[in-house]
Amino acid sequence: MNLEAIEKVYRRYAPSYDFYFGAVLQPGRRKVIERMNCRPGERILEVGVGTGLSLPLYPRNVHVTGIDVSREMLARAHDRVAAMHLDNVTLQCMDAESMTFPDDSFDKVVAMYVVSVVPSPGRLVAEMRRVCKPGASLYVVNHFRQSNPVVSMLERMMAPFSGLVGFHPDFSLEHFVEQTGFTAAENIPVNLFGYWTLLRSRNDKRG
Repeated sequence: MNLEAIEKVYRRYAPSYDFYFGAVLQPGRRKVIERMNCRPGERILEVGVGTGLSLPLYPRNVHVTGIDVSREMLARAHDRVAAMHLDNVTLQCMDAESMTFPDDSFDKVVAMYVVSVVPSPGRLVAEMRRVCKPGASLYVVNHFRQSNPVVSMLERMMAPFSGLVGFHPDFSLEHFVEQTGFTAAENIPVNLFGYWTLLRSRNDKRG
């Protein structure tokens, strides 16, 4: 999927995204923020913040910057921030594969349900590394192709419709690691039936 296709899909998703992807994926959002162990004063970057479903979960004593390429999704995130008085949150429309932040801007960087959406996971992770401080942690929550042969076959059957559903159903963890060099210090199943995965990697600035 190219950037234009992604924007088109999420323009369509925006009005109903919270209904379809809110409660079912919220345990993963909650779990990764717990694992981030955010400390007072830290600067956190959330890549692909969408409608901002995760934003109320962060401690109020950290500063959260959320970026997304979809203006329609971000508009709903802005509404959420205003309604919940999340004064510690800043939102920007930005391509995650070409961020405008200086190097080493953030203490932690997280991408929730994003790496199987973007055109180039390699460029995404390279940018996450660049804007994150050396030795800090990068976090990913995402669906990866299942080892169960029946489930895997269904995922492969859905793959040609990636442009319609807005992500790659058959996205494999092995391919992600090969593309990005994302070496996971933690690998934790999350959400219903552990169908999604939480990964943590130390930002060693390689790749």
